[in-house]
Amino acid sequence: MKTAISRDGTRIAYDELGEGSPLILVGGALNTRSFGPNGPLAELLAERFTVINYDRRGRGDSGDTRPWALEREVEDIDALIEAAGGSASVFGISSGAALALEAANRGLAIEKLALYEAPFVIDNSRPPVPDDYLGRLEKLVASERRGDAIRLFMKEGVGLPTIFVAMMRLMPAWSKLKAVAHTLPYDAAIVDDYQKGHPLPIDRWASATMPTLVAVGGKSPAWMRHAMRALSDTLPNASHRTLEGQTHIVKAGTLAPVLVEFFEDRNGAR
Repeated sequence: MKTAISRDGTRIAYDELGEGSPLILVGGALNTRSFGPNGPLAELLAERFTVINYDRRGRGDSGDTRPWALEREVEDIDALIEAAGGSASVFGISSGAALALEAANRGLAIEKLALYEAPFVIDNSRPPVPDDYLGRLEKLVASERRGDAIRLFMKEGVGLPTIFVAMMRLMPAWSKLKAVAHTLPYDAAIVDDYQKGHPLPIDRWASATMPTLVAVGGKSPAWMRHAMRALSDTLPNASHRTLEGQTHIVKAGTLAPVLVEFFEDRNGAR
């Protein structure tokens, strides 16, 4: 384990694997560097890149200086870029994709950007996330009702069926989810403006001009596929890729070759 110090003094823990050009992996909600898709993905990508797989603030071995703000998480990525030598490519998944996109738009030294299924809701193909969702999530976390916060996130944020949400506490990973459930409001705040069923703002990420890959699973729900197609069309220099047979829980063995092809292509996104 290595550490980088963010601008506000927060310690950000990360693993560095492999050799090659630097590639930073940004996890989604309830993920740590060892729990979630980026752990197996890092192992595969380390064959071609120097992979930095980190704990977002509040998770794993990283600190959690309060109050939280999106700007602080962007600064965390910037600290990792500096640790990598001053520039890097970045991959983000789920809400981590939205965070990575925000970092790119704010002018960080990101050479290439790859995004998998940022959870935007842009039309009526699923119910929008309620306006009071973030506030209710914050109250549950503040009162240490972590299990209830996870259930709210899964039902209203992710859109899972009630019966599946009710069964989650019986799953072996439940304790790991509860350990990082206090960070759910962070993820919800990052994507809140883009989950209301409205089209994406045309020039919201106009400054993210680096080559960008926007990927989605072929078996993911229609609302996610619609959102990723729209995001690709909105970004200045993006290509779109559908990973057939994949869902939001994407297999590392399927995703890794797609990322290798994109990040090693010298001709850019298009």
